[in-house]
Amino acid sequence: MIVRKLPDSVVNRIAAGEVVERPASVVKELVENSIDAGASAIQVVIRDGGRALISVADDGCGMARDDLCLAVERHATSKLADETLSRIGTFGFRGEALPSIAAVSRLSIATRQRDQDSGWALDVDGGHKGEAKPSGQADGTRVEARDLFFATPARLKFLKAAATETRHAVEAVQRLAMAHPEVGFFVGDGDRPLLNLPALRGDAEDARLRRLSKILGPDFARSAVAVAGERDGVRLGGFAGLPTLNRRVATMQFLFVNGRPVRDRLLYGAIRGAYQGLLPSDRHPMAVLFVDAAPEDVDVNVHPTKAEVRFRDAALVRGLIVSTLRHALAGTAQRTAVPVSMPAAAAVTARPPADWRAPLAPRARDRVATPSFPGLREPLAPYDLAPSAPTADWPVPPPGEEAADPEQPVLPLGLARAQLHSTYIIAETADGIVLVDQHAAHERLTQERLKRELAAGVPARQGLLIPEVIELDEGRIAALEARAAEFEAIGMVIERFGAGAVIVREVPALLGTVEVSALIRDLADELVDDDAHLSLNERLEKVIATMACHHSVRAGRTLSVSEMNALLREMEATPFSGQCSHGRPTYVELSLAEIEKLFGRR
Repeated sequence: MIVRKLPDSVVNRIAAGEVVERPASVVKELVENSIDAGASAIQVVIRDGGRALISVADDGCGMARDDLCLAVERHATSKLADETLSRIGTFGFRGEALPSIAAVSRLSIATRQRDQDSGWALDVDGGHKGEAKPSGQADGTRVEARDLFFATPARLKFLKAAATETRHAVEAVQRLAMAHPEVGFFVGDGDRPLLNLPALRGDAEDARLRRLSKILGPDFARSAVAVAGERDGVRLGGFAGLPTLNRRVATMQFLFVNGRPVRDRLLYGAIRGAYQGLLPSDRHPMAVLFVDAAPEDVDVNVHPTKAEVRFRDAALVRGLIVSTLRHALAGTAQRTAVPVSMPAAAAVTARPPADWRAPLAPRARDRVATPSFPGLREPLAPYDLAPSAPTADWPVPPPGEEAADPEQPVLPLGLARAQLHSTYIIAETADGIVLVDQHAAHERLTQERLKRELAAGVPARQGLLIPEVIELDEGRIAALEARAAEFEAIGMVIERFGAGAVIVREVPALLGTVEVSALIRDLADELVDDDAHLSLNERLEKVIATMACHHSVRAGRTLSVSEMNALLREMEATPFSGQCSHGRPTYVELSLAEIEKLFGRR
């Protein structure tokens, strides 16, 4: 075997294969360079999906002639003040982007520093660098990459249609724009604009939300809650969507570490953990989160694309995300993000009410009103809004006379007036009506009770009449054995049963009738593929949600007015009662103004 050194041209093309995966990679690297250069406005032009032309122009600091000539050399960078990699505060630092792009395209760079009378231009054709020449370039830098992958035609076969590649490039700019609302971004194809995001000024959080609204749509801005937390020097900010604002895939979760867009399993897992019990396993929330930490506590030198990071204390970061998101979502009380779907009522939306658990001063229009129809009058006593433990049937308050005191308790979900199709409760509020799905609402109440029981201590165990034997491969058996003590702490006893099998002797009585073999197989798969503690909790949450669904009052059951009112009061006192375990809304609200619009009275 003969060992030989590869020529620089081949080395550059190999390196380019890691950095330049598709045209969107070029756009991302060049826009990041512009942000590092202090640009306040960045213009991007993409033609033929990036094959024909990618142009990125900015009004940043620009470069001198000598710096320009060095910028296209491998491992030449202006972003490392010394040779240490422990304090990286910029997007780029490896010195690979420009030479990698130049190796697979016809690259031209024109630049001028702000205090100079003229600029400089340089061409690099397939890795072959020309001479720097004077240029009339305006302040800043313009980089153009033409005929992408002409030097590596095999890569062209793997590119998608022009529209698909353009969409990926626009999404790359959008991700960077989310973290930098103070910078203006424009993307076009030479004929029409594809993205236009003006620079925003003012309060940082407000500017960030306005930028996110432009990118993700107004529904996100209306249905997102602000997230803010800090622990041991690590800060978390951003916005998280309500559980009812969910998607089938996790593509609407955007994560940033020190302003850098990343795709990190730890962070995605933390989001999943924060929403466990609020969404089914096949639905994903919308979220835009920004993690800021000291540069020395984050390793961004993991992959040439710099899309992966490693944290010095990963458990701290994960715990911060889970606890902060949970706190933010709990503060939304019964808010729901799903609009009412009524073709004849486009103006009607599910409007989030006030935080009902906060102390509220009774106002005249919020006081309990006398029932409008004497035939539906029920003797009612003031309800205590403190959480209560629901039983198999809803607690029915004792009958009593309506309070004579004009200062009545505030009832945000109003008083029950009727039941439709033995499924939906209609309640009258001070300024409108509320329509409640009785099954979905009671499902959430039941689930929260089961969660409280589990959190109160070790659940009672239930021995299986016939212990369940489950056959598994050795890897999964070993994973279960390693966590046997954790399983026992929640009331599940699992032991090895010879070669290639485990036996389950006891399960938590809380679970009732459950398919043990399916539960164990899923747990074993998750233990092998993911964090053990997270997977265990997630699985228990799913089991609890399933139990709640099957133990809740079903649609089709006729309820008395007292039962309906008891359900409404319990909803007002229960966290997350705005959506069921599957992420669907439990109620929708129509204001009087919206009702009047339906009848043309407004």
